[in-house]
Amino acid sequence: MMYRCGWGAKAGQETVLAVEITRNGFEWALRHACLSSYAREVHPDRATWQRQLKRAPTRVQWDPERDLHLHLHPMPYRSLQLGLAGEAAGRYADEWTVAIRDVTPLAHKIQGLVSGGDLDSAARLLPQERPYPIEDDLLAHLCG
Repeated sequence: MMYRCGWGAKAGQETVLAVEITRNGFEWALRHACLSSYAREVHPDRATWQRQLKRAPTRVQWDPERDLHLHLHPMPYRSLQLGLAGEAAGRYADEWTVAIRDVTPLAHKIQGLVSGGDLDSAARLLPQERPYPIEDDLLAHLCG
């Protein structure tokens, strides 16, 4: 996610935070989410999707993931991007958040290594990512 804010260099996005939330909170957000765009294989029709979207306190979009070369080498999977509003935003701030760390210096260091062509060193500094263990039925309304 650090590269999406330009490694902390985009205007208005100069601070990069790592936010840890509870599993219960994350799964509540997924259960109450709607896809941010209409998907024929998920929604019966556009009108139903639009009604669901208006009511949903969370929105999901599946973004193509990239390696450190970014636009040159897309990964063979997508990552979930979750947007929060209304009740979900309040719960996030008041109940779910358990830790917040400023990782801006780390983002700058990784970006410097990437810019300098030292991708191996940059990759070693990235947070460990692994698939999130989840029940299939929790994502059924978000996958086509």
